[in-house]
Amino acid sequence: MCAGLLAVPSQHGRACSRRAPDAGRGASGKIPAERLDSLVAPIALYPDPLLSQTLVASTYPLEIVQLQQWLGEEQGAQGQSAGRRWSSKQPGIRASRRMVALPDVVNRLADDIQWTTELGNAFLAQQSDVMDAVQRMRKKAQGTGALGVERTAEGGNQGRREQDR
Repeated sequence: MCAGLLAVPSQHGRACSRRAPDAGRGASGKIPAERLDSLVAPIALYPDPLLSQTLVASTYPLEIVQLQQWLGEEQGAQGQSAGRRWSSKQPGIRASRRMVALPDVVNRLADDIQWTTELGNAFLAQQSDVMDAVQRMRKKAQGTGALGVERTAEGGNQGRREQDR
């Protein structure tokens, strides 16, 4: 399974795993829209700030695994002081500092590291295509009724599910 992975230095000087060109990519070397849709589907409905943090964190899969292990050792680590302690342990890489406050997301990313690595590589290589895939998944969810909308008294949308009312 790891035979298709290559270590490629990124523009920031860190090594990141990249899939070989023939693994899940079309003839153009780009990941097809259908594959991007399946990659972003688990996180497409995250609120935008959480989505952006998750996408950036996915570009550092090794750090995510290390953060998961650290959180397991630091039971009850929360807040800004936990973020500072983690940052002091991992100087120079700040992508996961905010993730300290999101242990469930960290666990989701670390528990399926192959998916996380693939998502991160897609985000690095095709950022606008990944964001387009997120929008397609959100429209699909809205079309199926998974994203109901609550109307306010003024007739505006609150963005909450109908069944939550």
